[in-house]
Amino acid sequence: MKSELGGIKNWIASGVTAAAFALSLPAAASDLTVLTSGAYKQVVAAMAPQFEASSGNKIILQNDTAGGIARRIEGGAAFDVVIMTPDLIAQQVAAQKVSAASVVNLARVGIGAMVLAGAPLPDISTVARFKQAVLNARSIAYIDPAAGGSSGIYMAQLFRQWGIADDIAPKTVKVQGGYVADHLLNNEATLGFQQISEILAVKGVTLIGPLPAEIQNFTTYTAAISAASKQAVAAQALLRLLASPETARVLQEKGMEGIKP
Repeated sequence: MKSELGGIKNWIASGVTAAAFALSLPAAASDLTVLTSGAYKQVVAAMAPQFEASSGNKIILQNDTAGGIARRIEGGAAFDVVIMTPDLIAQQVAAQKVSAASVVNLARVGIGAMVLAGAPLPDISTVARFKQAVLNARSIAYIDPAAGGSSGIYMAQLFRQWGIADDIAPKTVKVQGGYVADHLLNNEATLGFQQISEILAVKGVTLIGPLPAEIQNFTTYTAAISAASKQAVAAQALLRLLASPETARVLQEKGMEGIKP
C-alpha cells in the first residue's frame, strides 16, 4: 500500500514539475504577415531583424501599391498588420477589417524626380523649370494611376491641371507597380517620378531632388492591425517599434520623415 501511495505521489510530483516547465517555456514563435505599400517596404525590411530577434516572431513582408493592398484585403487576404494611406485605412476601419484603436501614423514621404546615374541633371528648382524639364524629356515614367499608386495618381493629376497631359502622353511610360527606376535602367524612360524612398532604394539612378515645394505632395503611411489577427500582441509590438526613435533614424536614411504624435 505504501509503495502504491509513493508511486502516486511521484506521478503527481512529476506532473506538476512538467506543467511548471511547460509554463516557463517561451511562447512558440509565429509568422506575422505585414502588407505594406511600396514606399514603406524598405523601412519594415530594415527593422525586421531587430523585431524578429527581440520577439521570436518572423515577419512575412508582402508589398503592393496602396490600391492593390486594399483590393487584396477586400478579396479576403489574411494579414496581421497593414500599412498604407490614411484614407484607405479609414475604409478598412469602416469595413471592420482593422481595429480602429490600433491605427497609427508612421511616416510621410514626398515625391522626387530621377534620371539614370551619370546623366545630366535637369533643373527642377522652380515650378516653371520643373514643368519645362518634363516637356523637354525624351520620355518620362511614373506609376500608373490605375494601379493605385499615390505618386502616380498625383503626377497624372498635376499634368492634367497644367494642360500638358495629352502632349506628353506619347512619351509617357505608366508603370504597373514596383520601382519606376527599373524602367529608367532598361532605357524605357529618361526622367522618372516616384516617392523619394523608392528612388533611393535602387542603384543606378540619381535622385535629382524633391518636387518644388509649391507642388510637392506628401503621402502619409498609416498602420493598423487586422481585426482578425491571432497575433495582435506581436502586431502591437511591431507598431511600437515602427514608431520608435530607432525607426526614425532609418526613415531619415530612406528619405522619409517621421510623424510626431
